[in-house]
Amino acid sequence: MTPDAPLEPGPLEQEPHDVFQRHERLAGNPHPGRPADVTSRRPKSSPAQARRRARAGGTAPAKGVPAQRRRDPRWARTLMVVGAVMMMLAGSAFVAKDAVIGYATSSVRQEDLIVPAAEQQGKHVTISGAKNILLVGIDPRPDQDPSEAIRSDSIIILHIPASHDSAYLISIPRDTWVKIPRFDNGKARYNGGHDKINAAFAEGGLKTTGKDKRKYGTTLLADTIKENWGITFDAAAIVDFTGFTKVVNVLGGVDMYVDQETRSVHIGHDAKGNTKVPYLQRTSDSGGTDLIPVAGVTPQTYRVGYQHLEPWQVLDYVRQRETLPNSDYDRQRHQQQFIKALFKKIASKDVLTDPAKLKKVLDVVGEAMTIDSGGIGLDDWIFAMKGIGGDNLLTIKTNNGTFHSSQEQPGAEALDRTTLALLESVRTNTVESFVASRIDLVSK
Repeated sequence: MTPDAPLEPGPLEQEPHDVFQRHERLAGNPHPGRPADVTSRRPKSSPAQARRRARAGGTAPAKGVPAQRRRDPRWARTLMVVGAVMMMLAGSAFVAKDAVIGYATSSVRQEDLIVPAAEQQGKHVTISGAKNILLVGIDPRPDQDPSEAIRSDSIIILHIPASHDSAYLISIPRDTWVKIPRFDNGKARYNGGHDKINAAFAEGGLKTTGKDKRKYGTTLLADTIKENWGITFDAAAIVDFTGFTKVVNVLGGVDMYVDQETRSVHIGHDAKGNTKVPYLQRTSDSGGTDLIPVAGVTPQTYRVGYQHLEPWQVLDYVRQRETLPNSDYDRQRHQQQFIKALFKKIASKDVLTDPAKLKKVLDVVGEAMTIDSGGIGLDDWIFAMKGIGGDNLLTIKTNNGTFHSSQEQPGAEALDRTTLALLESVRTNTVESFVASRIDLVSK
């Protein structure tokens, strides 16, 4: 098996008949939208929420009409979206969680996180056309005060062209210096200003907790991306890194290729084999991080090569950036590689054919993520992304995979001209042609 080995064909190739019927009816049954409000915040009861409540309640089958039993291929398709779309986090980030329907719906946390692009423009919400999905990875401390600010650890734009036969993952460096618009979440007012982009999520959810923190944090982050690059979003998802560790534990780790030697700043061992923190971390005058080695502690080191990583290893590996030459860019690449490896593991036969393991996977995926489907039916998302798999899910490098210093703020980052052109292609739905002319930007 090689790092780029394609998924084996199987139940993923099948498609339940009712999904096709529902999709064909969509064009004749558009959802009512609403114009965006000036505060960029949804009312307490939005049309999207009403649609979700209606779907959750369902309808009873008519007398004499036998209830249709959900077929196993539906599960496989659900997992495809869970892995290929929602799990674009990763913290890294995926819309796939929104596809965890039917049996697993009860474990899925669905909330209003943004106002979808169509609703902002007063248009009907529909699955047709190109789609942009905002994927946010957060990594709160286990003992963190719920009201304390949380910065987004990973910010990924998932762009799906109108053809719905491919997808592009574009990471925005979390230290990018940007203009953050003014915002009021009802408990805290932000007057606007300039900061690193990951501060937008923190400022949006300031002094709030739980559902409100997720909603307002994502809203201000989406508003910030729109303010700086004109990109709007049709759906959004938040992946909680702490909760996501359970997914990896259930799967027993993943097989992936370690593309560069990586030393951990979180896990090390002393001469007796005890686990210790190998470095003390201090903020430098330039805004970076200085690492001070702890005497007698050897850092956990990941060597180059294709290998099986245990749950604790893979979760430690994808968090590393301080010891890597390109810092957050190397971490983003490793997280994206992890996402693909995880997707392949979930879609493997040993998971799909094991009902007990499958149930556990779906349950923990639901716990780890929060989804806003943008008012689009779950079946419609599944149908739209049926052609997206590991081979046509492309990760695109920003700033050519290297740190690009900001001239405005020491320690912060700016986007180079090529990345700005890439984001413009997202805004104008011309990503396919742009990437075709700059194939060197596709991560190998």
